[in-house]
Amino acid sequence: MAATSKKLMTQEMLLQAGIDAIKKLNPVMMFRNPVMFIVEVGTFITLLLTIAPDLFGSSTVGRGYNLAVFLILLFTLLFANFAEAMAEGRGKAQAESLRSTKTEMTARLEQKDGTTKEVPSTQLRKGDIIIVQTGELIPADGEIIAGLASIDESAITGESAPVIKESGGDFSSVTGGTRVVSDAITIRVMTDPGESFLDRMISLVEGAQRQKTPNEMALTTLLAVLTLIFLIVIITLVPMASYLNVHLELSTLIALLVCLIPTTIGGLLSAIGIAGMDRVTQFNVLAMSGKAVEAAGDIDTLILDKTGTITYGNRMAAEFIPVQGITEADITWVALQASVKDETPEGRSIVELAGKKGSVWKEDQYASAEVIEFTAETRMSGLNLADGSEIRKGAVDAICTYVLAHGGSIPSDLGDISNRIAKAGGTPLAVASVGKIYGIIYLKDTVKPGLKERFAEMREMGIKTIMCTGDNPLTAATIAMEAGVDDFIAEAKPEDKIAAILKEQQEGKLVAMTGDGTNDAPALAQADVGMAMNSGTMAAKEAANMIDLDSDPTKLLSVVSIGKQLLITRGALTTFSIANDIAKYFAIIPAMFIIALPQLQSLNIMHLNSPASAILSALIFNAIVILLLIPIAMKGVKYRAMTADRMLTRNVLIYGLGGVIVPFIGIKLIDVVLSSLHLV
Repeated sequence: MAATSKKLMTQEMLLQAGIDAIKKLNPVMMFRNPVMFIVEVGTFITLLLTIAPDLFGSSTVGRGYNLAVFLILLFTLLFANFAEAMAEGRGKAQAESLRSTKTEMTARLEQKDGTTKEVPSTQLRKGDIIIVQTGELIPADGEIIAGLASIDESAITGESAPVIKESGGDFSSVTGGTRVVSDAITIRVMTDPGESFLDRMISLVEGAQRQKTPNEMALTTLLAVLTLIFLIVIITLVPMASYLNVHLELSTLIALLVCLIPTTIGGLLSAIGIAGMDRVTQFNVLAMSGKAVEAAGDIDTLILDKTGTITYGNRMAAEFIPVQGITEADITWVALQASVKDETPEGRSIVELAGKKGSVWKEDQYASAEVIEFTAETRMSGLNLADGSEIRKGAVDAICTYVLAHGGSIPSDLGDISNRIAKAGGTPLAVASVGKIYGIIYLKDTVKPGLKERFAEMREMGIKTIMCTGDNPLTAATIAMEAGVDDFIAEAKPEDKIAAILKEQQEGKLVAMTGDGTNDAPALAQADVGMAMNSGTMAAKEAANMIDLDSDPTKLLSVVSIGKQLLITRGALTTFSIANDIAKYFAIIPAMFIIALPQLQSLNIMHLNSPASAILSALIFNAIVILLLIPIAMKGVKYRAMTADRMLTRNVLIYGLGGVIVPFIGIKLIDVVLSSLHLV
């Protein structure tokens, strides 16, 4: 499932969402949303009043007014249901895409006597041993217990480049539906039918099966309480109106109730939550629950591994340092010659750095050279050229021994250069040619570009970053300073990570962590947001509440942003919805009592055409604003890295003040249109 940018709305989605919006009018389904259920009850009552205006007592308005109120309320319900259906539709589209990758497969099941038997993949059970060969699909989730293979995971991740998986390490888990590109592997099945990773993905991305989060349930409760309060207010208006000899139509009271209760956020709440999880999935991250996405938005502390997360993990050439009497050009050339046949990441980085410094080489010049591979015994590698020259690079002490054995001498400044690099957290590689040491290659674990700026953004939001590494304190301090993290834990063991998480949690903070190994599983389970890499072990993936399908540990930083965007969107639209009531109050209350109390004309600051026009204009605006806010609910309010106080102030100004001003303009414009068309 590629992390591609999908259109917010397609013609197929719009059509299906329209059909689903009608289906969702089922009272059993509407009852889950107290605000919109009240609207539905009011819609049903106005329908009865349209059929029989005097059903609940004498009425002074005709069927036309009741019908107008009924239709507007019906469209209010449909627009709210449409928003939820649109959000669910995107998840269902992803689920169908995933289902298309599930095919009926056969598996080569290993029998107790060592033979194999082909069986349907649906018959596989946890603990079964299967053998998968080149070109075959892996029939079930499991762990490699023997062999090494290149796996094409494009059906799940969308990435075309195969990944290497092998037994006995942190990259041993495989996913059903992926394909073995090369070699053969023996796999122990880790799931029963219906419990596979793909099955879980399908159920999780389908919005209809999504559970409400604690934050969302709390907001639903708040909206229900506000609805109850306004219901009581409307009920008390009846005796007050009777005292003033004002007859209030039941349809008008229903219109007032619908306009005052928080229908905007009530109609969009589910869509916001579903779309929030959808955005995480679009980013190729599988959230096991909406709670995990929400928690990501409230994170106070990020704990990240150094290797592979903050740094590339491979030590790469950063500098060529010549010893006394040697030029930089000379050591660059010798280092290049020693590495032209070295296919390790270190060797390639040396060739790349030499190229940047202007050294050029030709493949055919070294065609007959003897390649000297690195071994743990010699701790050196290099070439023996056709002319008898020997070029070596390797550990400083190994190169010194080699040079002395060939009658050479040790430069006086070699030790100082080597010690300086080691203290800086780097690795010194000495370079020699024809019994002469030319200098040192400075290898360092390079910090990924852009991370320092990302960590600065986290700091702006009040999020603390902690780096965990097995390096010594000196090396850890150097990398931490270069990366720009707030703190670090050196020589970290698994229990140290758990201790760090517990310490932060005891201070009332929410903690996020990334990991991929079995030894990371306890810490991933302890963290409030644990993100496991898809390339990692099954233990890590089961302990975490998020899985990154691309196995990019730095993506946790983006997930935090998505979580915050979800919370900001919900808060912004809630503020907008509640602020809307001010304008509706000034539109409807004067319209209801202006005949009995002409003094209320001063409250008619919008100078609406008539009482009926005022009520219908407010009601129409109430319905239309839900439709207009669907794109914001789906896409989310734009997120900016800033502190919570600044963010609150900004959103109150934009959505709070906007929620007050926009309805005044909208209701007045609708009133003008209704009046010009002589509809009221």
